[in-house]
Amino acid sequence: MSQICILGGGFGGLYTALRLNQLPWDKLDKPEITLIDQRDRFVFSPLLYELVTGEMQSWEVAPPYEELLAGTGIRFKQTAATEIDVEAKQVQLQNGETLTYDRLVLAVGGETPMDIVPGAEEFAIPFRAIADAYRLQERLRLLEESAADRIRIAIVGAGYSGVELACKLADRLSDRARIRIVEQTDQILRSSPTHNREAATKALEERGVFLDLETTVESLTEDSISLLYKGSTDTIPVDIVLWTIGTRVAEVVRNLPLKQNQRGQIVTTPTLQAIDYPEIFALGDLADCKDAEGQQVPATAQAAFQQSDYVGWNVWASLTHRPLLPFRYQYLGEMLTLGIDEATLTGLGLQLDGALANLARRLAYLNRMPTLSHQIRVGFSWLTRPIVDALAGNDE
Repeated sequence: MSQICILGGGFGGLYTALRLNQLPWDKLDKPEITLIDQRDRFVFSPLLYELVTGEMQSWEVAPPYEELLAGTGIRFKQTAATEIDVEAKQVQLQNGETLTYDRLVLAVGGETPMDIVPGAEEFAIPFRAIADAYRLQERLRLLEESAADRIRIAIVGAGYSGVELACKLADRLSDRARIRIVEQTDQILRSSPTHNREAATKALEERGVFLDLETTVESLTEDSISLLYKGSTDTIPVDIVLWTIGTRVAEVVRNLPLKQNQRGQIVTTPTLQAIDYPEIFALGDLADCKDAEGQQVPATAQAAFQQSDYVGWNVWASLTHRPLLPFRYQYLGEMLTLGIDEATLTGLGLQLDGALANLARRLAYLNRMPTLSHQIRVGFSWLTRPIVDALAGNDE
């Protein structure tokens, strides 16, 4: 029996595992598929912001792997890979196990580097995992219950995550919020379509969010942030610092003897295979991939979502002696949440913002959730919640 080992349970890894399970294996050929992740839950990261405002519940955004993989035959191990021997085709796990593979799928998402500014590791909160959302929630709860007149928040980075967090936090905290975004370039959402950038700029202005552009962070303490702007350093008091910049490839991947780019990403063929090691596939944040048309594939959730379909097919094809397919990336547009029940959307010939964009975003993400069972549960929850909330309001 062939062994397929998938490292990382994000959009790339989980969706590859589910795709592999759907493909038509001969009963004698069906491989053993093992999915490995340090966490016990999959995180649908584009909806993590909705936890900050209570618009969604954690089970909707972060369902357990055990639940998603029930009845599939896919084995899940909650641990991490500590070493990969590409010659022996073995993966050493943190729990002491050694797995031998016929096909290896590398889908370990990037890490947020917190050691590039003094104090960031100790005092800033990244926003990638469910644990980060819980940590932020607890900090907000304590501050909201305190006698503080203002809750001062600094968000480092004016990319998607920084802007989306700023709008959600402003809506949650209302007049108590004093939010600033610190960005080292001269504009927010540098790589976004003009419509989305303009909608986001307006949303931030309406919510009174300060923008510190062309500004870098020099250091952090428990209750202050030092900012450098045009040669002058200013230290300001702060209650929460959220760190949304940078991504770094995991050390276990950086140590591999595979062709890598300057950032440590694995260079792949258009079929998403590692150079010189066709039994190893890479996708998502850690893959440097040019697709069948020669276009550079961005390290985004929508790219990983699309790549998983091809990696699943290509792993199956390589084991069943069928032709592999070169990846063809389709840009499906860009969606951002801009506060409670508001969003902006550009793509597929559409430009929307406000409540309509929020509805379109919700439906698009519902369609991309990992299993039909989870889609149905979440969809039912979304439909019935307004009724439940209305009834609860009447009872009061």
